[in-house]
Amino acid sequence: MYERVADLRLHVDGYELTDRERGTSSGFTRRTTTIALRGDGETGRGEDVTYEPEDHDSFEAVEADLAGEYTLESFSTALDSVDLWPDPPTRDAAHHYRRWAVESAALDLALKQADTTLGAVLEREYDPVRFVVSTRLSEDDSGTPTTDRVETWLDIDPAMEFKLDPTPAWSAELIADLAALDAVCVVDLKAYYEGTDVDTPVDPEFYRHIVEGLPQAIIEDAAMTEGTRPVFEGQTERLSWDYPITGIASIEALPVEPTWLNCKPSRFGTVESLLETIAYCEQRDIRLYGGGQFELGAGRGQIQALASLCYPDAPNDVAPGEYNAPEPQKGLPSSPLDAPEHRGFGW
Repeated sequence: MYERVADLRLHVDGYELTDRERGTSSGFTRRTTTIALRGDGETGRGEDVTYEPEDHDSFEAVEADLAGEYTLESFSTALDSVDLWPDPPTRDAAHHYRRWAVESAALDLALKQADTTLGAVLEREYDPVRFVVSTRLSEDDSGTPTTDRVETWLDIDPAMEFKLDPTPAWSAELIADLAALDAVCVVDLKAYYEGTDVDTPVDPEFYRHIVEGLPQAIIEDAAMTEGTRPVFEGQTERLSWDYPITGIASIEALPVEPTWLNCKPSRFGTVESLLETIAYCEQRDIRLYGGGQFELGAGRGQIQALASLCYPDAPNDVAPGEYNAPEPQKGLPSSPLDAPEHRGFGW
């Protein structure tokens, strides 16, 4: 796949940065930075999805003369010598996030300068994209999780599907209520986060309640320990990984051979790593679904376009950005999402 895009010609005159902020359904304010590469009357965009808001300030301090004539591959090589983080980020993953912002902008610009799309270059069709809604559960006055938010969304669209983040505060009754709704496709146990607001403890009993209580759901980012392994006996085909996946080597280092993976382009850093990893998974029948990171700009359209080309029927966490608003709202596009007319990389 990468060989099909590596030799795309690319002319860059310069770039501009734009900050965005928006509240989210997960209770935090999202900040991202869009980079717009300019050249030959075209603009290619990419989005830095680094999570810590203060880390975005350093993007303006980057001293990078990106002007010149390149292929997409030689542009990526040139980025190896550019310090995109004059001040170190809070978390190492942000190095990949910013690199992806610049590389995805270059891919978008190269495709527009060639007056084509990623689908055309890869010789793939854009299919309608099945998407799920990723949301935190609502809480009652005592702070106890409830199904209210999920039920509100289902009142708006009874066919809606969900990706949820379980916590030990989920009672057996709550899990049974969610199972009865028959709408939860993926549950994210978030075992690999450290020092964040979403850290989730690794507890065999908690895992067992989720695995047995939601028997149809894909189980994402569970920690495989001596205590938790027995929970997944006979269930390994339901396991998926997200946070650890940054390229082919990371897949080969997983504790079990995966059936599912969450594909978040920004985690790979480079276009080459992303496309080589997708091809690797296709060759080995590892099923992919797209992952979202509360993108506010070009990044959202790019993850939707990739899902459309590579894994359209999967439970993709790529819903239109309005689904990440603090409160459910009516009148939004429903799943599956049709591909609009477009040029370049994203929609």
